[in-house]
Amino acid sequence: MRIEYNNLIKTFGDKTAVNIPEFSIEHGEILGLVGNNGAGKTTLFRLTLDLLKADSGTVSLSSKRFADDGMTAATLQPSQSEAWKAHTGAYLDEGFLLDFLTPDEYFTFVAKVNNISSNELAQRLAYFEPLSNGEVLGQTKYIRDLSAGNKQKTGIIGAMLNQPDMIILDEPFNYLDPSGQNQLKRILQEYNQQTGATIIISSHSLHNTTDISTSIALMEHGAIIRRISNANGEAEKELEAYFA
Repeated sequence: MRIEYNNLIKTFGDKTAVNIPEFSIEHGEILGLVGNNGAGKTTLFRLTLDLLKADSGTVSLSSKRFADDGMTAATLQPSQSEAWKAHTGAYLDEGFLLDFLTPDEYFTFVAKVNNISSNELAQRLAYFEPLSNGEVLGQTKYIRDLSAGNKQKTGIIGAMLNQPDMIILDEPFNYLDPSGQNQLKRILQEYNQQTGATIIISSHSLHNTTDISTSIALMEHGAIIRRISNANGEAEKELEAYFA
């Protein structure tokens, strides 16, 4: 999926949270969105997912899968259509979870919403066994009683169950131990390579972000001030120098 931002502005009172004249994320890109606290990363995600209404400007999504679904337009704006949701997976925080369910009950709910059969669900969940590490799948605890790391895993797995064309994850490495971080990086890279999906992550972990991202967007004070290619794995040095 391709995402394009044009003259996108969101303010809260006298603070400008997002101000992006023009920026695009290409189909099949793994984009790492980095910046200090308050840079506007989460607000940008919420605008992209139509969870916030922009003061002005547009977010446009285009995907070949829209045409496969019989849609007449290959490009749409999230605020004007619901069709993009079937091709999108996102996990920003615990508010995306139904914490009165067990993880398996939650995954069953997600599967029903996306018309995924029980057999297909079992196959898709098996792919996430290494990330689950025996602590999420098949467990009887309610989500609200899970550790922060296992809630994170539950949200990420749920976001990917519908095999989306666009994945948005806010601080996905938070609360994960080193094994979980490595498994998540492997899963995201493999999924991107196998499907060509566009993946956008934000993270304060420069190492984890640059490990998997094909490019980096540096965001400060609501604006994307620099795009850094990570084709040769050189972005981490440039980011460390910037934040130093």
